[in-house]
Amino acid sequence: MTLLPLTAAALLASGCSRNGEIDATGGVSVTRSACPAIAVPAHTGDITLFDPPGSTDSRAIDVVANLTNLRSTCDDSGNMVNVQANFVVQARRANGQGAREVILPYFASVIRGGRIVVSKSVSRVALRFADGETRASTTGTASASISRAAATLPADVRERITRKRKAGDEDAAVDPLANPAVREAVQRASFELLVGFQLTDAQLQYNATR
Repeated sequence: MTLLPLTAAALLASGCSRNGEIDATGGVSVTRSACPAIAVPAHTGDITLFDPPGSTDSRAIDVVANLTNLRSTCDDSGNMVNVQANFVVQARRANGQGAREVILPYFASVIRGGRIVVSKSVSRVALRFADGETRASTTGTASASISRAAATLPADVRERITRKRKAGDEDAAVDPLANPAVREAVQRASFELLVGFQLTDAQLQYNATR
């Protein structure tokens, strides 16, 4: 699974927003909470099954499925931040003959600071094709719990980011996130819940190069 580094703005804005959390002066107002951002990592939102297995010939495509409509709810009112993601899996098969069930694995990973895997779980969804039908869909869920303390910026870092600056101040034109210590603290407090199909190396390579 390839994870791209988050930009400073994305790090600061990641997660659910709540008015008044952070009001960064100097051009852009940003709100932030302890809730993680949710996303589907690159090349993991699709899965293709071939018949025979191992083939990558377009004429051998058996089933194609997409993970879409990823949404989340988050409760950050307690000591633990609890998030649940919901999504839809839509699929089509090449041959509509006969009723068929297709089981597909998917993962849910909590990532800290854009690069550290905190946890990972693998679950499955079942797609049921009726006889004569080439399309099927189902829903799936993923959940995670994160320490609120770990997802909260230290008070001194928060003050450096939110402190109002006046024209003429020595650091008036300096982005607080340009400071490595501030940026690192924001990264440590930034979490993501990533959801995607659990692919084999061959399936991931196929998605990346097709």
